[in-house]
Amino acid sequence: MYFELDGERRQIRELALQFAHREIMPRAVQADRDCAFPLEVQALAVELGLASVNLPAAVGGAGLGCLDLVLVTEALCYGCLGIGTALCINALAAQPIVLAGSKEQQARYLGRIAAGALASFALTEPGAGSDVAAIRTRAERVAGGYLLSGSKTWISNAPLAEFFVVFAKTDPAAGHKGMTAFIVPRDSAGRSVGEPLGKLGQRAAPTAEVFLDRVFVPEENRLGEEGSGFALAMAVFDHSRPMVAAFGVGLLERCIDESLAYAKERRSMGHTLVEHQAIAHKLAEMRMRLEAARLLTYQAAWRVDQGRPNTLQASVAKATAADAAMWGATEAIQIFGGMGYSTEYPVEKLFRDAKVLQIYEGTSEIQRNIIAREMLRAA
Repeated sequence: MYFELDGERRQIRELALQFAHREIMPRAVQADRDCAFPLEVQALAVELGLASVNLPAAVGGAGLGCLDLVLVTEALCYGCLGIGTALCINALAAQPIVLAGSKEQQARYLGRIAAGALASFALTEPGAGSDVAAIRTRAERVAGGYLLSGSKTWISNAPLAEFFVVFAKTDPAAGHKGMTAFIVPRDSAGRSVGEPLGKLGQRAAPTAEVFLDRVFVPEENRLGEEGSGFALAMAVFDHSRPMVAAFGVGLLERCIDESLAYAKERRSMGHTLVEHQAIAHKLAEMRMRLEAARLLTYQAAWRVDQGRPNTLQASVAKATAADAAMWGATEAIQIFGGMGYSTEYPVEKLFRDAKVLQIYEGTSEIQRNIIAREMLRAA
């Protein structure tokens, strides 16, 4: 076992971290207040190759692996989880096309992402969040393709996406085996996007509902075979959950840095806060949870790159990192005391941003269900 990153990966992480400090952090507060993603950051990330880490070289991407994506994601989300999410969530929309897309589909759509386009992964519905198989969006076969009807909600980057990977039921009677994925361009007739949804945190990452009113999708825009959509979505999550775990790792490290800097300066009862054991122990526990979450996240990503099953490890990493980030953000506010509740300091935003990590991409409870299921399978 070897725990040291090689020189190239250290350079990738350092490049992303410098970008976060230089381009993301100065914009984070205003982007959060405006509930707006600064598109100039996307353009700059594209120039540096930070927006196409996991895309194949053949379509203009860097052709790197899941671990490389995790390193970049962790650094960007250190700067701002909202902006970082909007930048990195393209990888979620790209992954179904990487896994199941034809060469023509990859060249056409992944090439657009590599050039700077934003895209959306459209699975969640008002009545189908954790229960993916319960989606009701329908894909009716017609001459030359399909008519899609239904609605999606909480779709990241939907207000800005140039295309959507939409999951629908081609055979509702078949349950999860009747689900199929499609690529739906933004300008498709009958497709519309609602107003950006108001959110507690990650306000710089635009999120909205997507409506499909008998949207015609040509057969060449179907991803894989009919009925393969559920298996494809599960495979995508095995790739994307390490990335989402890295969201939490980046945010937790930011919580530690902000808390430690404040605790070294703020004085109480004749001593700096960090000299009080109660505060020092909070910082120590935050570091312990960071190290555990980071190693679990790297392991889950490494298994993807090695072609090994990682369903268990991805769920362990995602749940651990999400829970650690929420706990760490809460403790950061305690360390700051009353000032932690103020918008004058960044920890209130870190707290707001952290919460959804325990909800999207499979709640922490769903991750525990998956972990238990994988344990039983191995027993």
